[in-house]
Amino acid sequence: MPEDRLPLSFYSAYDTRTLAQKLLGCELVHESEDGVTSGIIVETEAYLQDDPACHAAFNRRTARTEPMFGVAGTVYVYLIYGMYQCFNVVSNAQGVGEAVLVRALQPTTGMGLMELRRQLRPGKIPTLSTANIAMKELCRGPGKLVRAMGIERETHNGTLLSEGNLYIRAASFTPSDIIAGPRIGINVGGEFPYRYYIKDNIFVSKG
Repeated sequence: MPEDRLPLSFYSAYDTRTLAQKLLGCELVHESEDGVTSGIIVETEAYLQDDPACHAAFNRRTARTEPMFGVAGTVYVYLIYGMYQCFNVVSNAQGVGEAVLVRALQPTTGMGLMELRRQLRPGKIPTLSTANIAMKELCRGPGKLVRAMGIERETHNGTLLSEGNLYIRAASFTPSDIIAGPRIGINVGGEFPYRYYIKDNIFVSKG
């Protein structure tokens, strides 16, 4: 087990909105049979128990939302529009039903594998320093990053980030400026400033 893997105590130490900010700068890692992929978390969204946009709002417990009521640090992966999966980190106390959606990553490892998973144009992935359009788009949005990272609902939903091959490493840096603003792509609760991202980071999703 990597020594810099965040323990469950990290996720339970903060309220959901604070955790959404503390995750910025940390690195999401997936050690799969195909290879290792990773990326620095640059954008998140918080979803709270009294928030109409939260799947588990007002203690709504279903087969789909049950992982959200687990311990902080549980993985919650859900399907939207029948085709896109989204990766979330469960937060707050067990039984509360809150989570942080990871919206975008800055790729750090396995960019060629990410490109294959995303079925993008063939060719060599450039280094991060070139920061071209292809690199920016690999994990720029919740559905894109899940596909690029090889995260699967059937495999990872309900698992713990403290165990297994999907985990988060401690922050490699502390963002100097975090922006808070409205969340993206939701019909209710969009006015709440629960979206957080690193200012001027080119890998943050559009919107």
